[in-house]
Amino acid sequence: MEFSVGLKKNDDFRNVYRRGKSVADKYFVMYVSENHMDINRLGISVSKKTGNSVVRHRLKRLIKESYRRNESVFNSGLDIVVVVRKAAVDIRYDTVTKSLLHLAKIHKISKVQKQ
Repeated sequence: MEFSVGLKKNDDFRNVYRRGKSVADKYFVMYVSENHMDINRLGISVSKKTGNSVVRHRLKRLIKESYRRNESVFNSGLDIVVVVRKAAVDIRYDTVTKSLLHLAKIHKISKVQKQ
């Protein structure tokens, strides 16, 4: 992730949940809050209810890779938390990408708006 770092601290997640706006689709809930920096910080939350550690880690890897490849599409200066829903257990990479870009478009945080 060239312009982004991971969101790791519990307080940072709480701030995004408290101050950020949220939108959701079938697979993810995306919370977005401004961080007043030049970089984005991405956090991913996957509950144990979603599946075992193999499933949870696979979902995290898919989201990180999808974000990394489309990082230039997102505006900078944001804290983004993606919460994974149970429906995403068997999701494929292309669906992850479509879902993240769709949520970014709804949040109006993407530089390129698809017509």
